[in-house]
Amino acid sequence: VRWMMYWIVFALFMATETFTDLLISWFPFYYEVKMAFVLWLLSPYTRGASLLYRRCVHPALARREKDIDAFLTRARERGYQTVLRFGKRGLNLAATAAVQAATKSQGALAGRLRSFSVQDLRSLP
Repeated sequence: VRWMMYWIVFALFMATETFTDLLISWFPFYYEVKMAFVLWLLSPYTRGASLLYRRCVHPALARREKDIDAFLTRARERGYQTVLRFGKRGLNLAATAAVQAATKSQGALAGRLRSFSVQDLRSLP
């Protein structure tokens, strides 16, 4: 549970860091403060990630739990429909390719059979 809290808080930190790097990276000791913050999150003595998770992240997730569940349900349904649609499209492409290959090879087979005489064809088992 401790590592789950750490990775969730760290992921949120990395997502916000993308924007803060652009805006305030010129600030003196910015990178040192950022490194100290990550060490504070990671330290088993300070339990910074656990503190931030329990005070900020968990209450926000708990307030939006129904919205998150509804989003996941919609995403699952859309994902299933997308897999079905792409599967049907893939099977149609495969069937079309098979029919085209068969028609091309049928013409080659007919040309090959024309090269034999009737006597040659009767002698085949």
